[in-house]
Amino acid sequence: MEDNFRWDFPYHSRRMPVLAKNIVSTSQPLACQAGLSMLRKGGNAIDAAIATAIALTVVEPVNNGLGSDAFSIIWDGKKLVGLNASGRSPAGWTVEHFSNKISMPMFGWDSVTIPGAVSAWVELSQKYGLLSFSELFEPAINYAEKGFLVSPITAAMWKILIKMYKKNKYPEFYETFLPKDRPPNPGEIFSNPNQARTLKLIAESEGEEFYKGEIARKIVNHSNNTGGLITMEDLANHEATWVELISKEYHNISLHEIPPNGQGLAALITLGILEKLDMNKYEPDSPELLHLQIEAMKLAFSDAYHYISDPTTQEFEPQMLLKSDYLSQRAELINENRAQVYNYGIPKQGDTVYLTTADENGMMVSFIQSNYMGFGSGIVIPGTGISLQNRGNGFSLIENHPNQVGPKKRPYHTIIPAFVTKNNHPLMSFGVMGGTMQPQGHIQMILRIFDYNQNPQAAVDAPRWRVMQGLKVNFEPEFDIKTLKILEQKGHETLTGHYFEFGGAQIIYKLEDGYLAASDPRKDGQAVGF
Repeated sequence: MEDNFRWDFPYHSRRMPVLAKNIVSTSQPLACQAGLSMLRKGGNAIDAAIATAIALTVVEPVNNGLGSDAFSIIWDGKKLVGLNASGRSPAGWTVEHFSNKISMPMFGWDSVTIPGAVSAWVELSQKYGLLSFSELFEPAINYAEKGFLVSPITAAMWKILIKMYKKNKYPEFYETFLPKDRPPNPGEIFSNPNQARTLKLIAESEGEEFYKGEIARKIVNHSNNTGGLITMEDLANHEATWVELISKEYHNISLHEIPPNGQGLAALITLGILEKLDMNKYEPDSPELLHLQIEAMKLAFSDAYHYISDPTTQEFEPQMLLKSDYLSQRAELINENRAQVYNYGIPKQGDTVYLTTADENGMMVSFIQSNYMGFGSGIVIPGTGISLQNRGNGFSLIENHPNQVGPKKRPYHTIIPAFVTKNNHPLMSFGVMGGTMQPQGHIQMILRIFDYNQNPQAAVDAPRWRVMQGLKVNFEPEFDIKTLKILEQKGHETLTGHYFEFGGAQIIYKLEDGYLAASDPRKDGQAVGF
């Protein structure tokens, strides 16, 4: 029987937070249940996070897949650790190869760096997991093989995103994701049997087949046949890297981010600048406070776009941009009455899916993986269900720029998990997916929760702003029109955007006897626990 009701949701929704001792929060309900099932089987937060991440590649392909990259921050029960599983560029990506380009390609093989998500699953499972690696794949394989009912927001994104991929240019994409020559409708079953077979190979080989075996050969063969430069050596040489986190103290908490090549540094710079300003006299949604946040964010992005790169080519350690005297200099540039466009400073030398899990033994996981733009590059490996990300678009073509494209380099990355500690103890695992929205979302969550004592779910529900280019700032429709008028008087060019443009937040906050989880109504997802 065909459904006659509509799949739009025109009224504002307020969710209640979920409180439990074991918890999973992400952007798709079926993936949440995959993670929760691992906790019920006796697995820990790592097992739950990996199972959730694997399931997301199947049930939310509009944002991530087997060809994604990933990052994670983990409280392992004793300390905070970070994992960078983003891929490097192929060895054949020389400056000369891109010499005829006027901008980095957004689609096709010249946008594809080595996918790292699978290596993140392997690394986390081997280091911390309690369940067998193959168990973590069972829900995802089931959904890929037997099909799942497509959720409303995912269906809407599917319909929008397919316009980016031409059928004559990316025929394998159409065969895999548009088998009926159209995107699936909400509530319609979609299956991906090729992806199920690939998942089984990854599970049985603990990732070896993806980087060194049958799957790797399929990737390289398709690359060779269709103009790519990826080799077996490029795939075999990939490795995830355990990293030392970068942090910024703010009042009585510390915000922790993955260091460059991720853009988490932009969130820390913004927080450091705001700490130098007198914000306590303003209400959380006042135009005065919004102005200061927006200006601080623009200052941070001006530095981020100039300095963030692969660590091997960065001009100096990122901590240089977090020094108190430098942040004070940057804060002094802000005019309380006027919006500005900023250049990067010179310190003195000296779309995406996010999930978070926690278990009753104290382990907490902040994890993010992404194709970058929608389904990614448009490249789908025949017979595998693998859509490859387009993270190479994050490189620069500017000569001698730290982030200039080159061989075996990690590009500027937008996806960033975050974590908050207090007195060296875990307090909050969170993320706000959505390209350049991510550091902006981190700041908005931090200020609302820790400066204005808003419940994490209220902070997630609250309207958001997003810095664009120049003086342009995007606002959700829920902001007061009078507030926007005052911001326009200060020189901001205000835009009103769709909720798709403001990311999706997931938060787990540690309570004395368990956890509180918040999930974003802008996504299909939920928080679940027991």
